[in-house]
Amino acid sequence: MKTENRLLALDVFRGITIAGMILVNDPGSWSAVYAPLCHASWNGLTPTDLVFPFFMFIMGISMYFSLRRYNSLFSRGAVTKIFRRAVLIFLIGLGINWFALWFGTFMSMGNGEFTFWERFTQNIFPVADIRILGVLQRLALAYLGGAILCLGIRPRYQLFTAVMILVGYFVILVVGEGFIRSEHNILSVVDRAVLGVRHLYGGGASSGAGMAFDPEGLLSTLPCFAHVLFGVCMGRMLGEVKENEIRIRQLFIFGTILLFAGYLWSYACPVNKRIWSPTYVLISCGAASLLFALLIYWIDVKGYKRGCRFFEVFGVNPLFIYVWSEIVAIVLAYTLQDKIYTVVLASWLEPYFASLVYALLYVMLNWGFAYILYKRHIYIKI
Repeated sequence: MKTENRLLALDVFRGITIAGMILVNDPGSWSAVYAPLCHASWNGLTPTDLVFPFFMFIMGISMYFSLRRYNSLFSRGAVTKIFRRAVLIFLIGLGINWFALWFGTFMSMGNGEFTFWERFTQNIFPVADIRILGVLQRLALAYLGGAILCLGIRPRYQLFTAVMILVGYFVILVVGEGFIRSEHNILSVVDRAVLGVRHLYGGGASSGAGMAFDPEGLLSTLPCFAHVLFGVCMGRMLGEVKENEIRIRQLFIFGTILLFAGYLWSYACPVNKRIWSPTYVLISCGAASLLFALLIYWIDVKGYKRGCRFFEVFGVNPLFIYVWSEIVAIVLAYTLQDKIYTVVLASWLEPYFASLVYALLYVMLNWGFAYILYKRHIYIKI
């Protein structure tokens, strides 16, 4: 596979995940969402549960090519780059959480009783309730941990290390009641002890939720390191093997083995996204490997590139477009979203379909912005 084609296949795969993340994160109404577009409430797996881990798997593939310039060894330049990027991604995620709290307070005070300055300064430092973790924060920690392991462990031992991480995490879950949804769950116990309940998902003063359980918690980030390492191993294979047919076969074999192993292990270890269970890692990485093999076959072997442009537009600026979509979604949630959904769409469409149409329109809105950047060759790397 030629370099540009390899990158195209990877960009298309990355773009599919970004489009999927925007689609499932932004329905017209959370009370009207088709089941496949919802996360599993606890054990189980839906198509939506595959989107985030797919991106993490891709991050591992890209990491191999990124660190190859440092010969995959520790160096001042490599470590500086890794820490700088991890901190940046983490802070951006924290900033989105802050903006959601601040903007919500700002809009809720717009009844004429407060001046603009009072609204602007109210809750500008929501240190008591801000959620510390989140999607981008998990990506940052997974990137940091995965990159350090990639540099510190010889390639021949990286796959074994990933498996051992999953086995060790499984032991933690079994001993610490990690498969049970309760306040005694070791994942929840660690998050509450380290971060505090008010800084967890569903734990803020205004959440109105029950038990706070952060799906992007601290301890449950551990298996994400294995997730990234699986991606790194596939990235190395893609970089070392030159024939498309062998690459596709290797991806297919790797994906099938992971899927089969995850299925067998699921009899003892439930598939669960919220705790990022070991079987969830195996199955999602296996599915990602198979999908990537299909994309390489479709794009690079058969040369079917029509329609690839749509996802490539998302894929060349993935994190920036995701951040943009999250910020705009927050603004719309307090301004136009309800009017668009209720008045424009749900007034003549069935509620669930109207909610889906809104999400699709929002995907297209973000695609339009991404297309402008794409046409102007503006690539913003986060």
